[in-house]
Amino acid sequence: MTLRTQKTTRLINIDPTQPDPSALAEAAETIRAGGLVAFPTETVYGLGANALDAAAVAGIFVAKERPAHDPIIVHIAEAEDLARLAGEVPPVATTLAERFWPGPLTLVLARQPVVPDVVTAGGSTVAVRFPAHPLARALIRAAGTPIAAPSANRFSRTSPTTAQHVWDDLAGRIDMILDGGPTQVGVESTVLD
Repeated sequence: MTLRTQKTTRLINIDPTQPDPSALAEAAETIRAGGLVAFPTETVYGLGANALDAAAVAGIFVAKERPAHDPIIVHIAEAEDLARLAGEVPPVATTLAERFWPGPLTLVLARQPVVPDVVTAGGSTVAVRFPAHPLARALIRAAGTPIAAPSANRFSRTSPTTAQHVWDDLAGRIDMILDGGPTQVGVESTVLD
């Protein structure tokens, strides 16, 4: 996949605990319109798109130069949103979610038909995470849709922990970066199947 057109990337400084409603609304509208928004989670910055819009998620692969066989984690705003994406949640997954969500834990579960193939690389499972970062959750809520979000960097490069890292790697490839300060953890979430 190659990037065909240069985008104008907007960098917006935003308070991660009390985000400006107009900036948050603009980012949410970008997500709903099929755009790409980078935002902080507690682990690393993620590159988000509407997880239920196959064309929007395909844009992540183009921007990152990510191979299509590599599935993407879907982020949710509330633990209850898991049922929308996962067809069956075994008791052990429920126990883990109750103990470690919100937080840096991703659960791989049987997917619902609503999840596009591009998210799962055509597989039968979907990876879902309920982040603890208040800005990430506020963005997901404001967008009104789960957000597919791998790390906000080009494929195989170091995952970004600041908005500047995202800018250096993806400016001109994505629509917006929400600068909510540095991330706390600095490495990706734990993934359990």
